[in-house]
Amino acid sequence: MLAKQGIISEKEAEAIISGLNSIREEIEQGKFQFKPELEDIHMNIEARLIDKVGEVGGKLHTARSRNDQVALDLRLFTKEAIGETLVRLREFQRALISLAEANKGVIMPGYTHLQPAQPVLLAHHLLAYFEMLQRDVDRFNDCLRRTDVMPLGSGAIAGVGYNVDRDFLARELGFSQISQNSIDAVSDRDFVLEYEAAASLCMMHLSRLAEEIILWSSAEFNFIELDEAYTTGSSIMPQKKNPDVAELVRGKTGRVYGKLMALLVTMKALPLSYNRDMQEDKEGLFDTVDTLLSTLEVFTGMVKTLRVKAENIEQAAKRGYILATDLADYLVKKGEAFRTAHDIVARLVNYAMDKGKSFSELSLSEYNEFSPLFGEDVYSITVESSIAARDVIGGTAPKQVDRALAAAKRILGESKG
Repeated sequence: MLAKQGIISEKEAEAIISGLNSIREEIEQGKFQFKPELEDIHMNIEARLIDKVGEVGGKLHTARSRNDQVALDLRLFTKEAIGETLVRLREFQRALISLAEANKGVIMPGYTHLQPAQPVLLAHHLLAYFEMLQRDVDRFNDCLRRTDVMPLGSGAIAGVGYNVDRDFLARELGFSQISQNSIDAVSDRDFVLEYEAAASLCMMHLSRLAEEIILWSSAEFNFIELDEAYTTGSSIMPQKKNPDVAELVRGKTGRVYGKLMALLVTMKALPLSYNRDMQEDKEGLFDTVDTLLSTLEVFTGMVKTLRVKAENIEQAAKRGYILATDLADYLVKKGEAFRTAHDIVARLVNYAMDKGKSFSELSLSEYNEFSPLFGEDVYSITVESSIAARDVIGGTAPKQVDRALAAAKRILGESKG
């Protein structure tokens, strides 16, 4: 750009570019000698460039400041990180869809307050996480739009006093937008905060699934079995198969939250424009990126290899009084007010519990003690009929779950990741 604008000569530009390529090789090969007295990466590279190409290397910094240079580099890094994050999110979504499709007909107890509530399809439950991850995808795409802004040309604070071509620079560097205020450009770290905020939400979603995997793999639930690659044994208890990977995901979520809070606290009282406090942005961002990417990769493998114990899950769905809501709906369809129906079934549940009977074990005369509206057709209420009755958009009926799976596959088919 400097040569194109006549700020330096073509020959000088060629010498600088050749020297920079040589320095890049030294860094990649671990041969570059960093000197602490030169303060930072920028001055180390400039000094080495002068060693290699002579005084012309001193023209490298023309029309630049370390302030807009570091803002540029951090945006380039974050753009790349977002791209890789989106790829990993799509891979994880595909793993969830595969698991859901492989177990499409499995009925499980749905829970509220970790208490059995109503029967749902396991696929429907897994698709809830697909929806969460899709919101994560949307957030990272939003973050990318605001990260994709080129700050170079802002100088230290006021812009640069040279006839630079910022449009050319943006095209060369792959940016779709150019910053519009030099003060904001060098002091903005919103895009880092946005990445860390989106990462925190994503880790929260992963942690919720991790918690369910931990519960489901326990002897008390016994819904799934994890592959040994994602578990560990005990040092003294031979029978143990601990869900350590899921536990580590749950634990690392707090680590990502901490990085977000640290940068928010750093930025909250900084006057414009650049302040050295802002170098604290990098360590937290790098750690967040590493943590999220590795978590998504490992979690994808864990989901791909876990085994669903369909028979155990379906037995659990038939235990207890999980069809209580369906009995209330039954009475409503017979003309009873819902609140009255709710009260009737609540008393019926207490009666059945006292007698140690399930709903199917109650006689019709026992049902009629609570409402004359109960007829022989009450025995047609099953977990299967309960599932089928939820045939509304977003419901757990097989037709609706098929529709949701097809929509999810369309989203994945249309994605670039």
